Amino acid sequence: MKISIIGSGYVGLVTGACFAELGNTVICADNDAKKITNLKKGISPIFEPGLDELITHNVKAKRLTFTSKIKDAVKNSEIIFIAVGTPSQETGEADLTGIENVARNIAINMPGYRLIVEKSTVPVETGEWVKHTISTYVRPKIKFDVASNPEFLREGSAISDFLRPDRIVIGVESKQARDLLVALYKPLNAPIVVTNIKSAELIKHASNAFLATKISFINAISQICDKVGADVMEVAQGMGLDKRVGRSFLDAGIGYGGSCFPKDLDAFIHISDKIGYDFCLLKEVRNINEGQKKFILKKIKEVLWIIKDKTIGVWGLSFKPNTDDIRNAPAIDLIKALQSEGAKIKVYDPQAMEKAKKVLSGVTFCKDPYEASKGSDCLLLVTEWDEFKEIDLLKVKKLLKRPLLIDGRNMYEPEKLEKAGFTYVGIGRK
Repeated sequence: MKISIIGSGYVGLVTGACFAELGNTVICADNDAKKITNLKKGISPIFEPGLDELITHNVKAKRLTFTSKIKDAVKNSEIIFIAVGTPSQETGEADLTGIENVARNIAINMPGYRLIVEKSTVPVETGEWVKHTISTYVRPKIKFDVASNPEFLREGSAISDFLRPDRIVIGVESKQARDLLVALYKPLNAPIVVTNIKSAELIKHASNAFLATKISFINAISQICDKVGADVMEVAQGMGLDKRVGRSFLDAGIGYGGSCFPKDLDAFIHISDKIGYDFCLLKEVRNINEGQKKFILKKIKEVLWIIKDKTIGVWGLSFKPNTDDIRNAPAIDLIKALQSEGAKIKVYDPQAMEKAKKVLSGVTFCKDPYEASKGSDCLLLVTEWDEFKEIDLLKVKKLLKRPLLIDGRNMYEPEKLEKAGFTYVGIGRK
C-alpha cells in the first residue's frame, strides 16, 4: 500500500520504517527541514535499537522516503497517519495544535479519497474534531474517512513491539476504512480489535493509566516494605504469580517518566474532569509517582547526612534503558534537587548525554561509569542499562571515596553487594 506518516518522531519513524519493512511504500513527512535533511543522509534524530538499520535497508530498497512537504506526502498516499506531538499544557490538557494544523493541511491537499488515521495519543473525541476540520477545508465531492489506530510502542523495544504486537486496535466508522486497515496489518498475524473511534482513543489512555497505576502501587508498597523490613522484590514476585495480577510493571524504583505516562495521565485526568468525573485514583497515582522522588532524596540524605559539597556519581539519565529520551526522566529532577542542596554531580549514560547537556548545567559529564565513580561519595543508579549490570564492581569500589551504592532500580542483589564490601541501599529491600 501507499502510506504517509506525518510527524517523524519516535512513533512516526518507527511506524514508517516498519510499514516499509512489510513491503509498503512509505513517505515520512515532518516540518523540521533539518531533521528531514539528516534522515535523507541516514542520520536519525533518535536512538532506538535496530531503527538505523531498518531505515537504511528500506531507503535502499526505495520503499521509504522523507519529505518536509506535507503536500507531497498527501498526494502520493492513500492512507495518512498523523503522528505529531501532543504535549501537555499547564492544565494537563493535551495541546492538539499540531493535530489541527496537519488535519487542515491534509484537507487542502487531498486530490481524492484518503483514510486519515490518528496515530498520536489523543483525548477521546479528537477524531470528531479531525473529521470536522477536514470537512471544513476539503474541496467539494472529495470523500475521506477518519480512523483511530493508537500505538503501543515501548521505547527501547519499539520495533519488536510493532512487528510482534499483543494486539492491534483500530477505531473506524466505515467498512472501507476497516478493510484498508485490516489488510494493512494482516501480515503481522496479530489479534485485531475493531471498535468505534472513541473506544479506540480511550483504549490507549486507559491502558497507559492502568500501567502507571501498577507502577505507583508497587512504589507505595516499597515504602511500606522499607518501614517494616520486608522485601518488595519478594512481595512483587508473590503478587505477580497470580495470573489475575501479573508480574510486569511491578518493579519498584524512582518512579515512571518518559513522554507517555506522565503526559497521558495528565490528559486523562483533564478529560475526566472536563466531562464531570473526578478520577481521584489517577490523581493519587500521579501524587505517588512524584512522592517517590522525594522518597529517594530522603534515603540519600539518611546515608550521606550532609548533601552539601558531596560528590554524587549518577549512572543513567534516560527515563529507561535502550533509549536516549530524557523527557520527564526522574534522573533530571533528582540531579537538579541534589544540586539545589549543594551536591556536585558526575553523570554517565550510554546514549542520553548529548540531550542531557541541553537541560543540565554545572554537571560533569563522564566518558564511562568508572569516571563517574572516581572520587564520588556515593553512586546513584537511576537507569538500569545492561552496561551497569556487567560492571566490574570491585573496580568501582576502589574508585569511590566511600563504597556506597544507592540502587534506584533494585538492579543488584543486596547480599552480593554487601559481600563485596558495599553499603547497599535499595528501594524497599530488606
